[in-house]
Amino acid sequence: MNRPPTHELLALRFGTQTGRLARENFLFADDPCATDTPVGFDFYIWVIRGQDQVIVVDTGFTAHTGARRGREQLHHPVEALAGLGMDPTDVSHLLITHMHWDHAGHLAAFPTARVHLQEPELAFCTSRAMRQSAPRRPFEAEDVNAAIRLLFDERLTLHQGPATIVPGVEVHPAPGHTPGLQVVRVHTKRGWVVLASDSSHLWANIRRRAPFPILDHLASMVEAYETVEDLADGVDHIIPGHDPQVATRFPQVEDDPRWVRLHEEPIAPYTDPAALELRERVIS
Repeated sequence: MNRPPTHELLALRFGTQTGRLARENFLFADDPCATDTPVGFDFYIWVIRGQDQVIVVDTGFTAHTGARRGREQLHHPVEALAGLGMDPTDVSHLLITHMHWDHAGHLAAFPTARVHLQEPELAFCTSRAMRQSAPRRPFEAEDVNAAIRLLFDERLTLHQGPATIVPGVEVHPAPGHTPGLQVVRVHTKRGWVVLASDSSHLWANIRRRAPFPILDHLASMVEAYETVEDLADGVDHIIPGHDPQVATRFPQVEDDPRWVRLHEEPIAPYTDPAALELRERVIS
C-alpha cells in the first residue's frame, strides 16, 4: 500500500478569554479538574501545507463578535496568513469543523476555496432548534447565512461521513459537541495528527474522559473521544481546539512565531491540570 504524502501542519493562537475558571471547562462539578482556579482558554485556526496546496481549517471569529462575547482577538485570523507568505486566494480548501461562532466567522474571506462541512451540521444550524435561545447561542446568524450563500454559489461541499480532501488530509464525523462536528486527520512526518477541534476542547477533556459542558449529545461526545484516538498515532498526535498548551508545547515558525508547527514533535511535556492543582495545594 502506498503511503500518503506528508504535510506541514501549523496552528495560530489568534484569540483568548481571560477570567475563565477551570470548572467552566468540565461538565461534572466533582471532576478533579473542575476547580475555581482561573485558567487560560485560547482560540486557534490551522493551516495545512503540502503537495502544492494550502488548506485552512476553521476561520475563527471577528473582533466585534469576540468583544460582544467577552473574548479578545489577538490577531486577525485571516490577515495572519501573511506571516506565512500566503494570501486567502492561495487557499484551495477550507475545512469547517463546525458552525459555532468561534470557528466560522470569516467564511467569505476565501474567495476561491472549496468549503467543506458535514451535512448534519448545516441541517442543525438551519433547523427548528434555532427557534430556541439555548441551542442557537453558540451560533451567529451571519455565519449561517454565509454558509448558505456558499451553498447557492456551488462552493460548499456537504459530506455525509468520512472523506478524503486531498491525499493525506481527511475529515471524519465526531458528533457530540454539535450534531455535525468533523475532525481533520493530517498525515505529517511524525505520523497521523488529528485536529480534534471541539470534540475535545482541552487535552484534559479527552485524556480524563471529562466532557466539556456545551454539548448536543453526551454519549456521542464521549464516543467521539474513541474515534479521535483511533485516528491519531498517539496521545500527542491529538490537538484539542482550545488548550493554551498547544501554543507552548510545539516549536514556533521561525519567520512568524505566532504560528507553531504541529508536524514537529512536542518540545514540552503535557501538564495535567488536576495534577498541577493538587501540587499547588500541597505546596501551599
